[in-house]
Amino acid sequence: MYFLNSKAKLGWIEVITGCMFAGKTEEFIRRVVRLSYAKYKIQIFKPSIDNRYAEEKVVSHSAKAIDAIAVLDSAELLTKLEPDTLVVGIDEVQFFDQNIVETIDSLANRGIIVIVNGLDKDFRGEPFLNVERLMSRAEEVKKLHAICVQCGNLANRTQRLINGQPANYYDPIVLIGEKDKYEARCRHCHEVTY
Repeated sequence: MYFLNSKAKLGWIEVITGCMFAGKTEEFIRRVVRLSYAKYKIQIFKPSIDNRYAEEKVVSHSAKAIDAIAVLDSAELLTKLEPDTLVVGIDEVQFFDQNIVETIDSLANRGIIVIVNGLDKDFRGEPFLNVERLMSRAEEVKKLHAICVQCGNLANRTQRLINGQPANYYDPIVLIGEKDKYEARCRHCHEVTY
């Protein structure tokens, strides 16, 4: 995918997705670092609501980190995009407004490599619209899995826990948290209350 001939034009979309604790952020950082060896100008963006580890860094659960620019939405991302940027990384793309999909598509069409990561499903097990739409537009999709904390099966769902109990279906979709609020679960162990 990264071999270019003299007639080739840069510009594509890579999506890294899966449930929480699957290694999405580490894969995201690995891909961005790999492209940095080509001396491409790279900018990393993250949603400002995700400040779990740091305001101006994307940080994995295992503490790998890369500098990032926190933005409120896709419009602010575009205002902070520098003209010579060839690679754009976007962390936690599911937390952005719906215009992020067209923004990413436009960047790729302009010759920018766009690498995004994000949850494919919310705590209910239903698709996050931004990720679902991006998966159909991307040149590459990498779906990662975790291990179910209940049974050891392949986990592809994110279990939200409130006071140690499965969250209610009608709870707000976005609740920033870590191992205190979320677990990786398989389809058989995932629970949602009503």
